[in-house]
Amino acid sequence: MSVRIRFAPSPTGYLHIGGARTALFNFLFARRHGGQYLLRIEDTDRQRSTREAVEQILESLDWLGLSPDEPPVFQSTREPRHAEVARELLAKGAAYLAYDTPEELAAMRAEAEAQKRPFKYDGGRWIGLDPARAPSVAPAIRIKAPREGETVVQDLVQGEVRVAASELDDMIILRSDGTPTYLHAVVVDDHDMAITHVIRGDDHLTNTFRQCAIYDAMGWTRPKFAHIPLIHGADGAKLSKRHGAVGALEFRDQGFLPEAVCNYLLRLGWGHGDTEVISREDAIRVFDIADVGRAAARMDYAKLTHFNGVWLRGADDERLTEEVLRLYARRGVDFGTVGAARVRALMPDLKERARTLVELADAALFAVAPGAPEPDAKAAALLTPEARARLADLAEFLGEAPWERRDLEAWLRDYAEVKGVKLGAVAQPLRAALTGSTQSPPIDAVLFALGRTEAMDRILAVAG
Repeated sequence: MSVRIRFAPSPTGYLHIGGARTALFNFLFARRHGGQYLLRIEDTDRQRSTREAVEQILESLDWLGLSPDEPPVFQSTREPRHAEVARELLAKGAAYLAYDTPEELAAMRAEAEAQKRPFKYDGGRWIGLDPARAPSVAPAIRIKAPREGETVVQDLVQGEVRVAASELDDMIILRSDGTPTYLHAVVVDDHDMAITHVIRGDDHLTNTFRQCAIYDAMGWTRPKFAHIPLIHGADGAKLSKRHGAVGALEFRDQGFLPEAVCNYLLRLGWGHGDTEVISREDAIRVFDIADVGRAAARMDYAKLTHFNGVWLRGADDERLTEEVLRLYARRGVDFGTVGAARVRALMPDLKERARTLVELADAALFAVAPGAPEPDAKAAALLTPEARARLADLAEFLGEAPWERRDLEAWLRDYAEVKGVKLGAVAQPLRAALTGSTQSPPIDAVLFALGRTEAMDRILAVAG
C-alpha cells in the first residue's frame, strides 16, 4: 500500500506554528515511506475563510520547504460530492431526515445545561417518520451513530482509544440549507483522495469517533490515525500571542531560518536519541510517528533562537548576505554595490555572533552606513582625547600598510608593541571609530571590508 497523507488547514487565519509542525510531520512521514504528501484547503467556513489566508498558508509552506506534491484541493469545490454521499447514506438507512428547528435545538441545549449534563442530541422521533407527517421545514440529514458497543481506534500516537456508543450522538452531515458539515466533508475527501494515514492535532481525537460512523456506514476502510499533542506555552497554557510569535511567517520576519524552525519543531514532542541538530535528509531517514510523545510540548523561544544560531553559523555566506540585503531593502536602507560587497566580506565573522538574520543585519549596518556611524554611549566613552590622538597617529602608521586582512592584523600588533600598549587599547577605540559600537567582527576584518579609503576617512573623521 502506497502511503498518501494530507495536511488540511482551514484558511481562517495565518498558519499557526502548531499547524506548521503538523505539516512537517505529515511531510516527513510521506517521505520516509516513499509516499505522497498532499494539501487540502478546508474552506467550507465561507464566512471566515479568506483568499488572503490561503495565500499566507501557501507562502508559509513554501518558506518552510513543505509545499505539497500536487496542487492543493479546495474542499469548497467538492460540496456536490459531499451532498451525494449524505444522500447515499440516507438511502442506505444509515442516516435520516431531522426536522428540528433552530429554536428546538436551542431549547434542548438549554435543558441540558440546566440539568448540568452534556448535550446529546436525541432524534429518535424522526427515525422511520412517515413523510406525510413530516413538518413543513427543510430537514437536515443526520448520521445514525452506533447504539451499542463501542468505537475503537488504534491510534499511532495515543495507542488504543475507546469510546462507548452511549457517548456518541447523531451528528448532522448535511445541513437544512444543503451544505455539508466539516466532519462529514473531511471523511468524504479523505476517502476520495485515497488518504491512508491522517496525522493531525489531538484536539481532533473526539471527532474521529464520530467520523468513524461515516466510514463504517459507507463500507469504507478507515485510514490509520495519529493524533499529536498540541503545543503549549512555557506556562502550560495553549500557545497564543501572549507567549510570543505564533504564526509561521512571524518567525521568518524575526530573522529565523526555515531549516532552524523545522529542526526545532521536529524536536518539539518527537524524540530520537540525543542528537539535537538534524538535517532534512536525516530527519526523513529516521522519522517515526511512534516516537511522538503523548504529552503536550512546550514552546521554548530561547531554545529556538539557539537552534537558529547553530544553523546560521553553518549556512552559506552568500545566502546569508542576500538575506541581509533583502532585509535592508525592506527597511529602505540604501546599501549599493559597495555596501553589499562589504557585508559579503564580513559575513564569515558576522555570523559567528548573530542568532538571527535581524541581528546579522543590525551588526552589519555600520558597513553600509554613509561614513562613520554615530557612536553609541559605550563607544563614545572610549573616544577620549587621548584615544583620538592615538587614532590620528595610527592613521599615519597605517597609511603605508598593505590592505590585506592578515597584514592588517600584523600591523596593528606591531603598532601596539612599538607604543608599549596592549592591543585592546588600540583596537577598541579603533572599533568605536569604524563601527560606532564596542561590538563588531575582528578589527582586522572590519578594516579590510571597509577598504583603505573608507576606513581611513572614518578614523580621521573621529580623530579630528
